[in-house]
Amino acid sequence: MARTIVIGDVHGCRPELEELLDRLALARDDALCFVGDLLARGPDSPGVLDLVAQLGAALVVGNHEWRLLAARRGEPVRLGPSHRALIDSLDDRHWATLEAMRAWVDVPSHPLRVVHAGVVPGVAIEAQDPWALAHLRTLRDDGTPSDKRDFTLWGARYREAPHVVFGHNAVDGLQLHPCATGIDTGCVYGGQLTALVLAAGEPVPPPSERGDVLVSVRARRAYVELRPGA
Repeated sequence: MARTIVIGDVHGCRPELEELLDRLALARDDALCFVGDLLARGPDSPGVLDLVAQLGAALVVGNHEWRLLAARRGEPVRLGPSHRALIDSLDDRHWATLEAMRAWVDVPSHPLRVVHAGVVPGVAIEAQDPWALAHLRTLRDDGTPSDKRDFTLWGARYREAPHVVFGHNAVDGLQLHPCATGIDTGCVYGGQLTALVLAAGEPVPPPSERGDVLVSVRARRAYVELRPGA
């Protein structure tokens, strides 16, 4: 029976992604989705893009893809050395994959929604700020979004449907909120690459049971140092 599989931030870690897919024994009718940040910081970003394109997975745009696409459009954006190197190394097929990424993906059968970073509670998905979907980490006391860690994790204040699965926040790691699940477990920093795996029609379990639907593989090594901005 078909499963829905949502995979956390890969960041160019193709060996770990291949190991995770092997462990999952991916079937042809499984629905596969990635939370974004497929590239940057890890050893093989082009290889990851090639693999996910072959798999036909649904892809959500992460903040790293956001930055590269903005630069490609000629918008003023701050790029580090690794991003500039990526711009030079990506082929047209890779850019086509990036440009096809979506701001969010809905899976009504569970029901769940996949975004990269988060959502602002009480705001319809169509009215969400695209920047927040790709960068949000916390909510200020007045409910406005922030990409800093000085405030309350947005998932702790989200009490709505559908359930939201997201990545982006390696410092805080696995987040098991009642109505949201964060699965950036810091693979590129030497942590793990994690997938949420649901059987057909299965709802996301409560936090106390959610570990039963999570599958992880260890990173081969720490490719970069984990810093507060991760």
